[in-house]
Amino acid sequence: MEKILVIGCSGQIGSELTMELRKRYGNNNVIATDIRPAGAEVADSGPFEILDVLDASKLQLIVEHEKITQIYHLAAILSGNAEKRPLQSWDINMRSLMNVLELAREHHLKKIFWPSSIAVFGPTTPRQNTPQYTVMEPNTVYGISKLAGERWIEYYFNKYGVDTRGLRYPGLISYKTEAGGGTTDYAVEIFYEAVKHGKYECFLGPDTALPMMFMPDAIKATIDLMEADSSKLSLRSSYNIAGISFTPKILAEEIKKHMPDFTISYKPDFRQAIADSWPASIDDNVARQDWGLHYKYDLSKMTQVMLEEIRKKLN
Repeated sequence: MEKILVIGCSGQIGSELTMELRKRYGNNNVIATDIRPAGAEVADSGPFEILDVLDASKLQLIVEHEKITQIYHLAAILSGNAEKRPLQSWDINMRSLMNVLELAREHHLKKIFWPSSIAVFGPTTPRQNTPQYTVMEPNTVYGISKLAGERWIEYYFNKYGVDTRGLRYPGLISYKTEAGGGTTDYAVEIFYEAVKHGKYECFLGPDTALPMMFMPDAIKATIDLMEADSSKLSLRSSYNIAGISFTPKILAEEIKKHMPDFTISYKPDFRQAIADSWPASIDDNVARQDWGLHYKYDLSKMTQVMLEEIRKKLN
């Protein structure tokens, strides 16, 4: 029987991933942890513990006591916030990963999932249809930490046989959890502001194309990768996943199909420079070939669901 530890269960990915894992593996077999209290759905449905992932001793106690076999390590400081606190963010993002990798090595854990990001790419990377293998020169703290993390998880696989798996997430869009300090946050905020106020001031310019993914597709891709046959995986750093690429202007036009009076204005801030250094679209053919990556949602379907669900949530 698998016993799964989710680190960072209160974040944008963690809350929804925890619930999906509990559906598949049983509520009591998925132990959720975070440095802050979990939402009611996670806290009420199964085991939850407060954990600072930099506390290696407590992390080890949980792994040993719960007989953990897999870890999903999601805790991190995201791109926008990391630029405000670079040294602290580097410490949290990297030391926490090393704690997890060392535990996996020492306790012979079956699998480790760690999320990378399109932030590993930089201004010298080809922006259109960015390939799996390409120039990677990130110029943000978050991107540098994610690129270093990719190298470490591959190292632990090659050197110690730790079964590490990762995805380069694009921007993630969810109605269940609000944005958490990233450069792609506008694509979540815009829906809330549209429903609440009928207008939105975007912190990126109108023609800033970025790859995005609706959260149900991201959760499915994560679990599909973790459940894939190890022998089929051709890489152990992190797989490109593409999702949907669009600009703030294109997204606003899609929202207007449902809300004709919706308006958008633009006031780019420091995140514009970050977005300009990232890919506009992604080539995810390696993931498709290795473990069958595919998507359910396009821009139209995602927009419809986001507006419907946010209206329900706010009411």
